[in-house]
Parts: sequence; structure tokens; C-alpha cells
Amino acid sequence: MGPEGKTLLNIIILGFGFMFMFTAFQTCGNIEQTVIKSFNSTEFHGSGYTSMAIIYGVFSASNLIAPSVVAVIGPQLSMFLSGLVYSGYIAMFIHPFTWSFYTASVVVGIAAAILWTAQGNLLTINSTDATIGRNSGIFWALLQFSLFFGNMYIYFAWHGHVHILDKDRQTVFISLTVISLVGSVLFFLIRKLEPEATPCEASESLLQTESTESASIVVATPGLGSQALDAFKKALQLSVTKEMLLLSISIAYTGLELTFYSGVYGTCIGAMTQFGDDAKSLIGLSGIFIGLGEILGGGVFGMLNKGNRFGRNPVVLLGLITHFVAFYLIFLNIASDAPIAPEEGTHLQAYITPSVEVALLCSFLLGLGDSCFNTQLLSIVGFMFREDSAPAFAVFKFVQSITAALAFFYSNYLLLHWQLLIMVVVGFLGTLSFFVADWVVVSSRRDTDYDSI
Repeated sequence: MGPEGKTLLNIIILGFGFMFMFTAFQTCGNIEQTVIKSFNSTEFHGSGYTSMAIIYGVFSASNLIAPSVVAVIGPQLSMFLSGLVYSGYIAMFIHPFTWSFYTASVVVGIAAAILWTAQGNLLTINSTDATIGRNSGIFWALLQFSLFFGNMYIYFAWHGHVHILDKDRQTVFISLTVISLVGSVLFFLIRKLEPEATPCEASESLLQTESTESASIVVATPGLGSQALDAFKKALQLSVTKEMLLLSISIAYTGLELTFYSGVYGTCIGAMTQFGDDAKSLIGLSGIFIGLGEILGGGVFGMLNKGNRFGRNPVVLLGLITHFVAFYLIFLNIASDAPIAPEEGTHLQAYITPSVEVALLCSFLLGLGDSCFNTQLLSIVGFMFREDSAPAFAVFKFVQSITAALAFFYSNYLLLHWQLLIMVVVGFLGTLSFFVADWVVVSSRRDTDYDSI
């Protein structure tokens, strides 16, 4: 297999590994607030929103050290160990305690920073300027199949259930734990790339073998501590560059809407008593439609559009328009107190007669818009910071996770229309800042094949 085939295979394995892991974790996040409301225990007093706020808050802070960890132990082992922590968090729901719930939230936040920094590093290592967009799309599409499979299981398992029994919860989370472990093991199938030597380089290396061997005894290589410190310094330096500051607003927006589609919106649907006894199972069906939107967006804007001469801006603009349509329909279709309603649901009326079809259409639009933003952000960050991919993606995840943590925190208190308004304002500003960042890159690198997304 040639180098290009090997790198493509690595991207596919990376995508499948994340697909299995996040089939478990994203499904867990989508149902966790609903599961906690139904938990039959007087000893447990946790909140799914608070747990996610802790995860993303710790995630954000841990991005400062994640490049150092990846530099020391390598991206492959980093992802495997992080995957084990994810599996532990999911397994905790088999029989949760308040202390274990919040402790696991802290630990998985640290693991998440290491996991995503390593992912960005591997994505960049296995891509060129011409293939970074294609590979981002392939990875994103495979990752988002996780929403499809996990939530399909939830839909059929909980169909017709008004209340989630302990047996239902335990069966679901045992299955999700096993699925997550499978994803972690897949990371070991990623093959290490070997630099190809030219004939001239090969002959020179034969002549220099003897001197190199003797020199290696005397000359010390940089220590692991030095590598870690350099990675940390580089992350701080990249965080204040003009390009990263411009992208930070659109990255922050992806954190807000990540919170909304992965945790809040499913809870809103499950709280709508007007949807009948199937409201709980509709959480899974909503996740399926979000996944379909994500997969379609990843495929179209990554794999099929690598020759797009118009660049990234039209894709991001499409994502903004798609989200604004979804937000308006959600505002009309879902009761304002749905995010914070008790287990028995909300009895407030929406502005229109609540429609399951409209709710699922909004799920699809949320996924499609999210894929527009994320595929282009992955592509542009990997392109702009090719030589420092691990620190760059650590900064990316730092910004995204801190806004996600903030959003999960205020989701405990804010009514639906206020949450939508925040996303509208930040999404509009983030799109404008992305346009400026894209223009800066194009202006400074006109001689490259940047237009290949």
C-alpha cells in the first residue's frame, strides 16, 4: 500500500474508533438528564447539565497541558488511555452515586482534552494541504454515525416508556460501555507513518551510519520534560495569534450549539407532554436525525467538495442560515420552560401546536449546520497550523469546551428563548470573524492549493 493509501486508511480507522466511542458517549450525554430525572434513589442528587458543565470546564482547562501529554506519550496511546476513561464514565451510570458521578465528570474532562488534541494531531499528520479538507470530512462523517446508531437503539429500547426503569437504564449503559471499549481498541490499528527517503538520502544514510551510531552515544536527545514544556509554550503562543483570535468566536459558537443539540434539545423534546407517551423515545429519534444531518454535511462538504473553488466561506454561511431556520422553528414549536421542566414534563403551550415532524426537522437542521461549521474549522486550523497541529487543536478545544461548559451551566436556569437568542448573536458574530480569518489566510497563501477543501 502506498503512502497516500496508508494515510487514508489511518483516517478511516480514526473515524471508526471515534464512531464507536461516541456512539456510547454522545448517546449518554443525550439521555443523561432524562435518565437522572427517572433515577429511583433518594441518595442521588446529581444534574446532567451540571455534570456536562464540569466536563467541559475541566476539558477547557486541561487543554493547557494536553499538548504536553501528547508530545510525551504520543497520539495513539493518548487516545487509547482517554478512551478507557470515557468508558469508565459511561459505566458509572449502571449504578450512579453523586460522588462518583461528579468525580467521573472531572476525570473525563481531562481525558477529553488529551483525546481531541491527539485526534487533531493525527488528522494533520496523515493529511496534506490538498487532502486536509477531504480527510476532515471523512472523519466528521464517520464520527457522526455515532449519533445515528446510539440513538436508534434508544428509540427502540424506550419506545412507549413514560418512565425509565432501573433495569432499562442498566441495560443501556452496559451496552454503551462495551461499545466504547471497542472504539478504544481500534486506535491500535492506526499505522505509524515512515518518512520516505530519496535515493540520494538513502546512500548518504549508509555512508553516515557508523558516525551516527557513535555520535548517538555522546549527544543527548531532548528530554521528555523539554518536549512537554515546548508544547505548552507553543499552545500559549498560538492562542494570541491574529488568526486564532479571529477563529475563536466561531469556535465558541460551536461550543454553544454543541451543548444545545447534544444535551438540551433532546431534554426539551422529552419534556413535551403534547408529544404523548412516546416523548421519551423521541429523544433517540431526534438524535438519529441530528446524526443524519451531520453525516450528510460531512460527506458533501468534505469528501465530495474537495475541488470547490469557492473556498470555505459559503459552507459556513450555509451552516449559519440552516441554524437560524432551526432556531426559529424551535422557538415556535417547543415550550419555553422545556429545558428546565420536571420529569413529568411541561404543560405550557408553544406558539404553534407542537409537531413531532417539525421537531425532527429541526434536529436534522441542527446536525447539518453543525457539520458545516466543524468541517471547515477542522480544515482551516489544520491548514493554518500544520507545523504545530497538537497545540493548535488544543487551543481549538479550549475555546470550544469553555463555552460549552458555560452553556451547560446556564441551561440549568435559562428558558429556551434566552438560550436561542445567545446562540443567534454569537453565531452571527462567529460567521463574520470566520470570513475575516479566511480572507487573511487566502491573502497570505495565494500560491498554495488552499481552495481544495
